[in-house]
Amino acid sequence: MKTAIPALIVPLASALVLTGCSGVKENLGLARTSPDEFAVVKRAPLEMPQDLSTLPPPRPGVLRPQEKSPEIEARETIFGQTALEERSGTSAGEAAILGKAGAGNVPDNVRVELDREAAELAENERSVADKLLNWSGGGGRASANVVDAAKEAARLKNNLESGRPVTEGKTPTIKD
Repeated sequence: MKTAIPALIVPLASALVLTGCSGVKENLGLARTSPDEFAVVKRAPLEMPQDLSTLPPPRPGVLRPQEKSPEIEARETIFGQTALEERSGTSAGEAAILGKAGAGNVPDNVRVELDREAAELAENERSVADKLLNWSGGGGRASANVVDAAKEAARLKNNLESGRPVTEGKTPTIKD
């Protein structure tokens, strides 16, 4: 009888200690878990077709024909769009406004034209100080040319040997 009590106390004590741990309850299935209310998606009701021979073969992962994707349902709920408007991309009102604005007459090279116009505007908006100091806009750095050291040394040497000033002649640069 004396050996039965310690043999019973050890499992009971360990069970008591383990139930205090949070992870043990979930792993043993003792903790209550509620479903994620945002992950719940209602399904469209099943329909029985008139003729079973016209059924297409099942394709895994494809939505049912009567079902909309959750994204389309959310857009319809929030913005009030219908599935027809979603497929066309624009509503009837938006199409009317775009038609009146002449949005259908967009040239093919519109991006190139917009980039060119933006570059012209950026050049015209440079301050007088930027234009005079030849700064490359915004960064405050002066535009620089990389001097070709070997050709510059030869030019300076020729100027010194011939008695000309060192500032005479064009400074050779390395073109990128």
